[in-house]
Amino acid sequence: MLGAAVLFQTRLPAAVIAFGNGHPLSLASSLVVALIVALAMGAVRPRSILLIPVAALYAGGAMAAGQIVGSSIMIGSTLRTPPAERGPADLSDITLDNFSAGLPYAPSLYRDPLSVSWAAWLYIAVAALAALLLLTLRVVRVRRAQRAQAAEAEAESAEPEYRAPFEPAQAPTPKPTTDLFTPRNPTKD
Repeated sequence: MLGAAVLFQTRLPAAVIAFGNGHPLSLASSLVVALIVALAMGAVRPRSILLIPVAALYAGGAMAAGQIVGSSIMIGSTLRTPPAERGPADLSDITLDNFSAGLPYAPSLYRDPLSVSWAAWLYIAVAALAALLLLTLRVVRVRRAQRAQAAEAEAESAEPEYRAPFEPAQAPTPKPTTDLFTPRNPTKD
């Protein structure tokens, strides 16, 4: 999904791309990736604390992988087409040849100094932190609800604190109710 967003960003209107140097659009895609990862992880095991850092790592990794895939296809298509024929990305640009041709150049996005590559790292960090926070909120909410249910069930089943002086420690066994078809015992009635 993110690879397609990177690849087809040139097809968007110029005002959308130019707004904030394109950072709001990329940050929005980072939040979408984080939301998808957090919802998927939260659906699998909503109480697991272990999945919280895994979700953060997975969201950051998905963001980095999407950036690399989209960039490598874009670089590969620009390397394979002459400058006169270059235009906006098209579905025909998504080929294995373009991907493999641009793959050696795509990780250079992360090899540059941080003053140059800060945006790529920012998008990864936003995706990871958003997934971490979303899943943490879900886990805390589910655990709190289950704790409240357990306390409520314990309160219902707990023995009362106070007993009268001659009250037995154990409640009497309930007598079965008689129905119309059981024979009556006239000596006891």
